[in-house]
Amino acid sequence: MKSTAVVALALLESVNAFQAPVLTPGTRAVTATMFSEGDIGVLPPLGVYDPLGLISTKDMRRFEVMEIKHGRAAMLGFLHVVLIHAGARFPGYISPSAGLKFADVPSGCFASLEALPTAGWLQIMTVTCMMETGYFLFEANDPNGEPGDIGGPAWVRYSDKATKTFKLNIERQNGRAAMLGVTGCLIHELLGVDALYPTGGMGGDAPPAIF
Repeated sequence: MKSTAVVALALLESVNAFQAPVLTPGTRAVTATMFSEGDIGVLPPLGVYDPLGLISTKDMRRFEVMEIKHGRAAMLGFLHVVLIHAGARFPGYISPSAGLKFADVPSGCFASLEALPTAGWLQIMTVTCMMETGYFLFEANDPNGEPGDIGGPAWVRYSDKATKTFKLNIERQNGRAAMLGVTGCLIHELLGVDALYPTGGMGGDAPPAIF
């Protein structure tokens, strides 16, 4: 049961970026924000890519906020996968009551979650659920502001408009790549091979048999 919940939790960050809040009966559809070439995130070769026809029926600002948030989480997550496979660990105990050191936690994506005590695992799940439902600091941005701007007006990162657009597009593309990368790592482990080196690792060893 715990393993099933771990799999569901780990996949949540990737798949939820493509979901939007369901409109309840009697709720009016939100006026859609139409996208055009040159907007943040609208990039070649796909351009305005809307095979499901969602732009005219959904709150696309909500979609943008979710994509940015999950992209940022996925970038941190993929960096974490790289670091733990490289052997990086915090010193000391992750759970003093259970006698579990950071160095004792395995490097596998699922194995590392399953190695945690139930209380620690529930803390992670609680924070994730708070972020997904919007009851968290990282999504408390101005509804009239730019999607993903959690720094507020006091945090001016790029004064030049062209530079800012370039950097925001880089963030959007890296986030999309990271979501696919984390999903790939999870699928590799579900198939029984290493998350980063499914073909056997840098040494060229053959991967373990799947079937």
